Amino acid sequence: MLRVMAVTLPLALLACSADNATGQNAGASAGEKPFKTSVIADFESPWAMTFLPDGRMLITEKAGEMILFDPKNGTKIPVAGIPKVDSEGQGALMDIVPSPTFAQDKKVYFSFSEVGQGNRAGGKGVALATGIFDQASDGTTKLADVKVIFRASDYVEGNGHYSGRIAFSPDGKYLFFTNGERQKFEPAQDPKSTLGKVLRLNLDGTPAAGNPLSAKGFNPAVWSYGHRNLLGIAFDKDGRLWEQEMGPKGGDEVNLIKPGLNYGYPRVSNGDHYDGRDIPDHKPGDGYEAPKVWWNPVISPGGLIYYSGDLFPQWKGSLFIGGLSSQSLVRVKLDGENAEKADQWDMGARIREVEQGPDGALWLLEDGGKSQGRLLKLTPKA
Repeated sequence: MLRVMAVTLPLALLACSADNATGQNAGASAGEKPFKTSVIADFESPWAMTFLPDGRMLITEKAGEMILFDPKNGTKIPVAGIPKVDSEGQGALMDIVPSPTFAQDKKVYFSFSEVGQGNRAGGKGVALATGIFDQASDGTTKLADVKVIFRASDYVEGNGHYSGRIAFSPDGKYLFFTNGERQKFEPAQDPKSTLGKVLRLNLDGTPAAGNPLSAKGFNPAVWSYGHRNLLGIAFDKDGRLWEQEMGPKGGDEVNLIKPGLNYGYPRVSNGDHYDGRDIPDHKPGDGYEAPKVWWNPVISPGGLIYYSGDLFPQWKGSLFIGGLSSQSLVRVKLDGENAEKADQWDMGARIREVEQGPDGALWLLEDGGKSQGRLLKLTPKA
């Protein structure tokens, strides 16, 4: 299944999955890029990255490997102790984020897709786990005391739309976790399911008290619903939660996530079904929360960050999104609760993940599917 494209792009820009198919560099910035791109390392289909307090990085790879990487000297050390990952289709070892108390307890949170066991047998789903980062005196590393603290409900057949993005609330008390609707459509509107939802959990993986929809009979973990494939969440400096997700055939979105709201999928979307069936567009007064920004043709959004650094002062307070089929880095300008398209730079490769470095540099991971799997560092031009 191909996504909508514009004639300005070559037909050769094909994708390796239905949700990563050809898109358009809509609103792309013209002229030279306002940053210098340095190639730092190469990985095997990387999915996510995070910085540790000492400047080293943890990087996940699709097939289930986690790598401790030192950008200062290029050293790569495998991290042992990762549970078995089902990497078929869009499955992967997914997000990785240090605990708010990592400096004290060395705990990390990570997500992955797995084959169900026991009462989940016959299905697949996304799991959220914790582990203690441990590096021995000989330099080897592992995650100790690994525990799965949350599993999506329900596990279903198929290999798509796991989502699995992690963000901690600014006060460090709660964990927000995304569950995609697994290409099953209606679970996004099912109150009992966590699929197609943003979830708010305690740090131990249990549903947080006071979630807005539990009194209405929803799964007690649900914070918002009516989502599709949620591949990025990030808090801004004022504590607002932003989310991006892949639309169907068109309609990629950036949403401002508010508690208890219904974001409409699959009942409304600014895209359509892949088989050509129409989905009603968002309209004022339809009862669904509309996206703040949307793309049609698409960008196929990957990771998402809120930029708070000083290295690029002109972009402070912006969102940055990796573009998969669009092979781009996308900037969205924020103004309070409003957002608008700002820049889109052609990166010549599928961008799976974006991260802000300790010094404010922008770091990108290429997808490693229809492109290389390089780690890139973006810094201001001299």
